[in-house]
Amino acid sequence: MKPGDLIASGTISGPEAESRGCMLELSWVGNGPDGKQLPRKPITLPSGETRTFLEDGDEVIMRGWCEKPGLRRIGFGECRGIIAPAK
Repeated sequence: MKPGDLIASGTISGPEAESRGCMLELSWVGNGPDGKQLPRKPITLPSGETRTFLEDGDEVIMRGWCEKPGLRRIGFGECRGIIAPAK
């Protein structure tokens, strides 16, 4: 991976809101009757702070693996990045 790579991993794994995997998906409410997007639903973080998007200084950590009963778990480790302000 390189700085600026776009990750679009298809993180929605079911029809329920709890099946969503990223902040963009978790804060999504939908569209109103006029077809315009409704305001995002804030997500409460463990600190009590609420957010709808990542902010400068936030650290993003991605971990991934694959496993199947009877087979060894395989992973790619951890990828970390800190959101920097725009130049």
